[in-house]
Amino acid sequence: MVTTHNLGFPRIGAKRELKFALEAYWKGQSSLPALKQVGKELRQGNWSLQSRLDLVPVGDFAFYDQVLDMSFTLGNLPARVQGFHGDQLDNYFRVARGRSAESAEEHAHCCGGVAAGEMTKWFDTNYHYIVPEFTAETQFKLDASRLLEQLAEAKAQNVKAKPVIVGPVTYLAIGKAKDDSNRLALLPQLLQVYTELLETLATQGVEWVQIDEPLLVTELDADWQHAFNLAYHQLKSSRVKLLVATYFGQLADNQYLAANLPVAGLHVDAINGRHEVLPLIGMLPAHKVLSIGVINGRNIWKTDLNATLDWLEPIAERLGDRLWIAPSCSLLHVPVDLDSEQKLAGKLDSEIKSWLAYAKQKLEELRILAVALNQGRAAVKDALASNHTAVETRRHSQRVHNPAVKAALEKLTPALGQRQNGYTQRAVKQAALLKLPKYPTTTIGSFPQTAEIRHARSQFKAGELDQAGYQVAMKAEIERSVREQEKLELDVLVHGEAERNDMVEYFGEQLNGYAFSQFGWVQSYGSRCVKPPILFGDISRPKAMTVDWIKYAQSLTSKPMKGMLTGPVTILNWSFVRDDQPRSVSCYQLALAIRQEVLDLEKAGINVIQIDEAALREGLPLRKSQWNEYLRWAVESFRITANGVADETQIHTHMCYSEFNDIISAIADMDADVITIETSRSDMELLDAFDNFNYPNEIGPGVYDIHSPNIPTQEHIVQLMQKAAERIPAERLWVNPDCGLKTRQWAEVLPALGNMVAAAKVLRANA
Repeated sequence: MVTTHNLGFPRIGAKRELKFALEAYWKGQSSLPALKQVGKELRQGNWSLQSRLDLVPVGDFAFYDQVLDMSFTLGNLPARVQGFHGDQLDNYFRVARGRSAESAEEHAHCCGGVAAGEMTKWFDTNYHYIVPEFTAETQFKLDASRLLEQLAEAKAQNVKAKPVIVGPVTYLAIGKAKDDSNRLALLPQLLQVYTELLETLATQGVEWVQIDEPLLVTELDADWQHAFNLAYHQLKSSRVKLLVATYFGQLADNQYLAANLPVAGLHVDAINGRHEVLPLIGMLPAHKVLSIGVINGRNIWKTDLNATLDWLEPIAERLGDRLWIAPSCSLLHVPVDLDSEQKLAGKLDSEIKSWLAYAKQKLEELRILAVALNQGRAAVKDALASNHTAVETRRHSQRVHNPAVKAALEKLTPALGQRQNGYTQRAVKQAALLKLPKYPTTTIGSFPQTAEIRHARSQFKAGELDQAGYQVAMKAEIERSVREQEKLELDVLVHGEAERNDMVEYFGEQLNGYAFSQFGWVQSYGSRCVKPPILFGDISRPKAMTVDWIKYAQSLTSKPMKGMLTGPVTILNWSFVRDDQPRSVSCYQLALAIRQEVLDLEKAGINVIQIDEAALREGLPLRKSQWNEYLRWAVESFRITANGVADETQIHTHMCYSEFNDIISAIADMDADVITIETSRSDMELLDAFDNFNYPNEIGPGVYDIHSPNIPTQEHIVQLMQKAAERIPAERLWVNPDCGLKTRQWAEVLPALGNMVAAAKVLRANA
């Protein structure tokens, strides 16, 4: 009999219950017990949805991030939070965001907050994790209380529990040494704590533990390969059975290593590496379970169940009870429940909805596959027939295929990606036109999304506010943003993006070939959720999307106003993308559509245009040997979008939470006049990339960490910019936050930006 299990379930709730509970607690509007109760109810609901599985993940729930959870389980807390008192969850939030609830900070005598942990992307996803910190003095000490509490809850609910933890080698690899120490030197003492943790779980009657090691789908040198062998040979004496879970890619040259780790089972991602499964079966010891990820855990299209069974049935016959099936990875990366989409919002009509599967529906697909494998296809013939109809309807739909878009793509030429002149010549013309001071100040685009903005948008969508009334409300918020920026004496202004619900969804709503959902939320980090638009067909732009709003904002001020756009690579990487053509083709389609918007902004008199590519690095394949091909079409797509303008038009781009050292030449190839990047949480460490690379254009290293409520001081900003000036000539430096300000409050934003402008004046005076 085939065994079914899941690697993880979305923790936010179908209606974002966790988000609202977290934010209410942080604002002092609810209590810690109330927050914990919401977490308990979400866990119980998630387990109920997974009750038909043979094994259910426990420990996949987190109040902020599963990697941060693992740091606390291992006792690996930064020194700056080790002296605080109160509930451990408050300390957890201090690491995550710099502070917890105000009442908790008063109790801990920590009202000013602490430095939040560095945040970066979880492999090649849009999920962010808090980076573990290591030094030569790091000591690990087990605290299994969180996991044991959840395990006890699961037992009370008769859940067939499979605890989920981050594996020791991946944990070390995704962390950062804060000194010159070698992370792998910490492995022996780390394994002692993992051994203790597994023994603790064994005493609770646990049979299987899922131990996530996605590092195995990356390129490993001999030291890291040895670390895997060392780790699992030490852990093999555990009384629990270990399922090493790999996902997000192919094992490639790590196949033999993974197959021969001394563990009871191995999970592989057959969405990305189906061709590896049969060779892997030949390598596996005869006793080892093979879990195959046959449902895409990162996209929302229905699985072609009949085609999957054609492939799986011979494998099931060969492996018998040793075959487990599951989604390819945790379902954290997809929305919770398609049944929530009862109100058909916009383009998500019944036909498109019939092509989709959210987390709950993916579990049903898994069940159907298992029944077919265990009892024969006849046992689920109606479900298979329904699935076949939906898959075929999507495959042949005229809504998906647009001949005019395909014809435009065939006319692409390299000339579309070339500016008229190089940066040096352009910079002279732009300086003459814009007349900016040294260390010019700006923001990344968005300003706080106030309750008034959200209320007006909600009324408009519900039909309680007409188009004219909505425009009046949004223009009032735009004027507020402009006036506040003028008071602050910022140099290049933005309109604040009051009219935008999300930097990608806003554009998806206005492009042909996109659909959007009402409840398709996924977690990005902490309480931050995004609702990716659904790229289902060929992309075209029927009309201008931003021009009227930006023109209005420019009419309010004599200062330069930035046009704000999201770039094609980021729209692609932050969407649920069609899987019936190469991603590069969809990206080129987006590039042509956004290029039209860029040219229309320029015609409207907007001389500064920012094209955000926050997710450029996120799309990198996990194996460096595959980077060049991705960067080729990604950079080309940006250049097609940006480079149709005159020399006088200044093109900006923005990237957040990215490591740049290994792709700095590709970023330079984008040829944006100004790039803004995150550097505040890393204390300008990201600028190490410029030590050995002479970046040719202008750069704004973010000096204000907008993901924390802490307000940076003028002195701190000056110090950060002075560090930047050691690497980048002062005449090419901008001063800006590290990301947009939509999630912050005006009470935080105004003093922070005031300090930023004051710091720029100090820098100019000392230049």
